[in-house]
Amino acid sequence: MFGISSFCLHEHPLSYALETLSPFCDLVEIMDDGPHYLESTKLLESYSLRYAFHAPARSVNIACLHEPIRKACVEVIGQCFRLASETGSTVVIHPGYFAWEEERERALRQYKQSLKELKHLAGDLGVTFYIENMGNWNYFFLRTPDELGIIDDIGLALDVGHANLNHCLFGFLDAKISHVHLHDNDGTDDTHSKIGAGNIDFKPVMEAIRRDHAVPVVEVATLEGTLESLKVLEGM
Repeated sequence: MFGISSFCLHEHPLSYALETLSPFCDLVEIMDDGPHYLESTKLLESYSLRYAFHAPARSVNIACLHEPIRKACVEVIGQCFRLASETGSTVVIHPGYFAWEEERERALRQYKQSLKELKHLAGDLGVTFYIENMGNWNYFFLRTPDELGIIDDIGLALDVGHANLNHCLFGFLDAKISHVHLHDNDGTDDTHSKIGAGNIDFKPVMEAIRRDHAVPVVEVATLEGTLESLKVLEGM
């Protein structure tokens, strides 16, 4: 039932991560960034797994005010879409950010232009993508449920830990969710802790997942914590 993010083994090559995770799940969400950045799907064909992708995000900002950079960011995510189209996978993206509060409206217009282009590309490729809510980092879009309107008709990838950092998890649970990142924290730092190590109540989260038939993915920082979290979640 639960997918696992390759994030828990991000310090290792992706081949090692896939080999290690395959006995425990049939869906791996690839953090398509850093050591797990992919340029082709050749490696993925070696495993009998289903895949989802977390598009590159560490150096990508689809709301960037500098137009050449915004376009390049769309192209980077577009390359992830192309890989996803070859594997029948969904993709999670970040909504971007603005550097100064005074630039929010301009950045929002840039984000909307990027979203328009990404929707067109996803349509051409037959790819479904979701937009993830952000943590308590200044100037990121989609930190709270009152910003859900900016995702238009795109599905929500609910990051439970991020919502907890902004003290608005229950508001997000009232919305329709398509994809879920499961990890815990104490409401102050994005630790990606194992389930039960923080203060999140996962029972209503699981109810919302069942209600909306969302895809749950464990996105805990360590392999040990991931496997312990799977046991806890399966008991729910």
